[in-house]
Amino acid sequence: MIIKMFTFGMYLTNCYVAGCEETKEAVVIDPGFDRDREAEEVLKFIEQNGLHVKYIVNTHGHADHTAGNGIIKKATDAPILIHEDDAIMLGPIAKTFSRAFGLRVTSPTADRTLRDGDVIHVGRIKLVVLHTPGHSKGGISLLGENFVFVGDTLFAGSIGRYDFPGASFEEIMESIKIKLMTLPDHFKVYPGHGPPTTIGEERKYNPFLQM
Repeated sequence: MIIKMFTFGMYLTNCYVAGCEETKEAVVIDPGFDRDREAEEVLKFIEQNGLHVKYIVNTHGHADHTAGNGIIKKATDAPILIHEDDAIMLGPIAKTFSRAFGLRVTSPTADRTLRDGDVIHVGRIKLVVLHTPGHSKGGISLLGENFVFVGDTLFAGSIGRYDFPGASFEEIMESIKIKLMTLPDHFKVYPGHGPPTTIGEERKYNPFLQM
C-alpha cells in the first residue's frame, strides 16, 4: 500500500494520497490547499506513481480540508465524498467557510454522501467509514487494515477543537473512546494536522485520555 502525506497552508493541514500498489487505484483525503503549486505537488506524485484517483474524501467539511476538492476533481474527474452531516459545507455555502479560513478557492458540491459503516473500496484497500463527530457534526475517520485516518478528531498528544459551531467536547471524547480507542495499540493514526502516531501512544500519553 502507498500512503503519502503532504502538509499545506497556514493551518499545516495534512493531505493524504493512499493507493493500492497492485491496481494503482487511489484516494485523495482532505485536499485543503488553495495554491496551484501545492496542487501540482500532489498531482505530480499521483502521476509519477501511475495512480488513478478513484475518490476524493473529506474527513469533515472545514475549508482547510476541502478547499482543494475542485482542483483535484478537475484534474482527475474523481467524485467528492463527505459525511451527510457535513455535506452542507460544500457547494454554494463553501465560499463563506473559505473566507473564514482565509482561503481563496472553494469546493464544489459533494457527489456522494457517507454514513457510519459505509465501505470505500480503492483497489484492494478497504476503508470503513467511522462517524466520529465532535470537531464537526459530520466528522469521520477512515479505518483500514492496520491504520486509520482520523481527520481532526485525534492528534498526537491532543484532540480536535470543540469550540466551532456544531462541535462538542462530549461528542469528540465519545468518538475517540468508542470508535478509536477500541482499536489495537499498533494501529497507525494519520491525523489532519501534526505527525502520525499510534493508538497505543495516544492511549498511554495523550493527556485528554487520562482525564
